[in-house]
Amino acid sequence: MKINRISEIEKYTRQLEHVSLDRLCDVFKVSKNTIRRDISELAKRGAIKKVYGGITINQKNGVESREPFESREIKYQVEKSQIAKLASDLVDDDDVIFIDSGTTTIHMIPFLANKQNITIVTTNLHAITASIPYPNLNVISTGGVLYRGTNSLTGTGVTASLRNYNIKKAFLASTGVSLTKGVTNISPLETEIKRYLIENSTQTALLVDHTKINIASLMTYGNLEDFNYFITNTLPPAEFVDFFAANNIALLTP
Repeated sequence: MKINRISEIEKYTRQLEHVSLDRLCDVFKVSKNTIRRDISELAKRGAIKKVYGGITINQKNGVESREPFESREIKYQVEKSQIAKLASDLVDDDDVIFIDSGTTTIHMIPFLANKQNITIVTTNLHAITASIPYPNLNVISTGGVLYRGTNSLTGTGVTASLRNYNIKKAFLASTGVSLTKGVTNISPLETEIKRYLIENSTQTALLVDHTKINIASLMTYGNLEDFNYFITNTLPPAEFVDFFAANNIALLTP
């Protein structure tokens, strides 16, 4: 039904922040004209706004209207757990790692239980609390100002704190990945932190589930070729596979 479809389009857009018209047509199996009519209805409600080639979540008074972190975290839990397991297999005993503020990266914590003497540097409150049951995990918080969109710490003090540590492996999250726009994120507050980690970590791994592929979010914080590993839950489109092979990026899937 049209009403249900419009509601699902709104939920889907809130999850991904920015969606192209072509992607909506593929997902909801309707024509572009139908999608345009649905989008017009959502725009009238103020739920979304039209941008070139697609739609994005509406922002009011500078505050993001995205779905709460807790709601996003419980979606695709099986897939996120698969990705997190693959990522944790890259961690060796005595490693110093960074775990990003994302609904996939935090699932790494339980898989690190059998590692020895792992130091986790993180900005994410969920990663900190999830690590409490595991005495083998040494946790360092960067400090900073709480950003409720991802329950993480942000601000200029974060990168200043990160300069104190030699991070071997950074496990980063993204709200969208595309070949043209690179690795993107919805939060300007976190963008500089992620850029710093790409430039100052020995190895970098990007953890994204299938819903983030071929999506361009608000700000680009890195290029795909900046990463050593691309970890996802299913084989991405052929053009991504070819790009990874050409740029010596290890693609890891279950």
